[in-house]
Amino acid sequence: MGVHGLTGFVEERGVFFTELRVRDTKLVIDGSSLYHRLCLAPDTDFRRGGDYGAFAAAVRDFFGVLRACGVAPFVVLDGGRGAEDRKLATLRGRAAEQLRAAHGLSRGAGGCLVPLLTREAFVQALGRLGVPFVQCFAEADREIAGLANRWGCPVLSLDSDFCVFDLAGGYCPLSHFQWQSVRAAAGPQGCYVPARCFSADRFCRHFGHLSKGLLPLFAVMHGNDYIGLEALEAFFSKVRLPRGCAAGKGGKHLRLQGLLNWLAQFAEPAEAVDNVLKYLKKHQREEIRELLCTSMEDYAPSDVNLEDFFQNGSYECEAARKADIPEWVLDAFAKGKLAPFIINALILRSTFLRVQVENMQRPSAHSTALPIRQVIYGLLLRVSHSTEDASSSKQTNELPIVCEFDRCQKTVKKTFVQAASLPPDFCDDRFPLDKLMEVPVSCRQMLLLETLGVKMSFLEPIPSHLQLPIAVTCYWIRCSEPKVKLNQLKALLLMIVSGELQRITDDPDPTVLPAEDDSVAYNEFLKWKEKKLQNNDFDLDAAHSFCQWQCCLQMGLYLNQLLGTPLSEPDLSSRLYTGTLVHRLYQELKSAPSVENLFILSPKLSQLYLVLLNTVES
Repeated sequence: MGVHGLTGFVEERGVFFTELRVRDTKLVIDGSSLYHRLCLAPDTDFRRGGDYGAFAAAVRDFFGVLRACGVAPFVVLDGGRGAEDRKLATLRGRAAEQLRAAHGLSRGAGGCLVPLLTREAFVQALGRLGVPFVQCFAEADREIAGLANRWGCPVLSLDSDFCVFDLAGGYCPLSHFQWQSVRAAAGPQGCYVPARCFSADRFCRHFGHLSKGLLPLFAVMHGNDYIGLEALEAFFSKVRLPRGCAAGKGGKHLRLQGLLNWLAQFAEPAEAVDNVLKYLKKHQREEIRELLCTSMEDYAPSDVNLEDFFQNGSYECEAARKADIPEWVLDAFAKGKLAPFIINALILRSTFLRVQVENMQRPSAHSTALPIRQVIYGLLLRVSHSTEDASSSKQTNELPIVCEFDRCQKTVKKTFVQAASLPPDFCDDRFPLDKLMEVPVSCRQMLLLETLGVKMSFLEPIPSHLQLPIAVTCYWIRCSEPKVKLNQLKALLLMIVSGELQRITDDPDPTVLPAEDDSVAYNEFLKWKEKKLQNNDFDLDAAHSFCQWQCCLQMGLYLNQLLGTPLSEPDLSSRLYTGTLVHRLYQELKSAPSVENLFILSPKLSQLYLVLLNTVES
């Protein structure tokens, strides 16, 4: 969520903040704000599809600083869109903005775009670091506020809605949380993170002792992600809003300030709502009253008890119960083992496919992974067939439809996709979705591999944590349009091997003696990388192809998770995909094929590269 213009207004003035030294405290962190902030660092390359290893290192550094300052972090992530799908219009608008940013980047303009697998890399990094986290059923703001108030600790976010919630421990904007400038205090107290905390009391005093209880009404009337201003235009066109304090630069924030000054004359929300309705036509009043009162409830802390989740792992949520989510699905979802994509497809039969920096003249990169998504939809939404009506024509008619929002040329369009028909084991009435984990693991693995078009015997020579990415690569080679070029494949596999080399070097297995040739190969690789840093060539067709691979990997991950991980989950945070590197390797292979011997000093890694190449080519 977010109140339109409020962040800019508050930041411009600066008088609404108090200085804060963050140490020796619990801290409730808005996970979505944090991963956006960390991945949109100033020196990030947004054109080449993301450098997840560097992003995971930033996540590790951030939580390392908190640990050093005695801060106990609890990360709360947004979940799905919610059963009512109230933010659909906002999400469509955001998808259009992201498409414009992607198009600009594809043509060499500036801009930022969160890489496709950032959220998955963030969740994996939290798991590896042992940071407690939860993924809420829907929007997390109310649950974040409820948990922070239960503990009396601050909220760390970058969402102006937290200026509106009544928070006992205050709201620290990430823009003022100087975690890279940790300071040591005199005396025994140890180091702290310098931060600033928004003071709702100072804010309300600025508007003639405005009651804090009126802030939710202000947020709803001024407009947030759930409610637009159209319904209240009649009020704003007729009421005379007091000017009060001087307006910002160029008359910015005039309506925002006027509304706050006008609301300050009322003691509580009901009185203010009655006065708003006087400006509206009689036949509109009750509908608008209901809209305002319902929308204000978005700023009441949630009754979901996240403390319970962090203490004993149980996530109880009335909205999820009403939506009839199977218990194992909700449990896996709360623990981040299933993605919001899965919940949205299950409840809403509707999904958004995030755009990347791809060739806008071609079909969306996501179209390559459509058959994988259809199997996911088939598993989530399959219709039970009794023996007497199981004629093939009837089954075809009953296959569920899912609405996908995806790129078509330079616009976001919705298309309707039919779920896949599943093999007999998965159509058995004994195994509806709530019993999916009772299907033998061998059958679940077979469905995954058949979807990707790979036999397990092909994957056996490959390390288990690379089996899913290589199965996905086989699928990508077979299904991509236009066809993948050999140098694109080689660049991708060399990148995966370089990730393995980095993993062995950074996180060695204590049970295995480190091989000297690995460290020699690593040093040579670093020298090569340093030399090639200057190469800024960008091939849009290659970028499109690597985007297709990421789309296939994303859906391969989701299908594997939904089937209870019959293959090991690959670790994105250990440099499985590094966009700047794969692009550089591709450019180099075109002019100097000898780069294929980049890891020749390590027999083990050279062998791994050949095994991967032979597996995919066969």
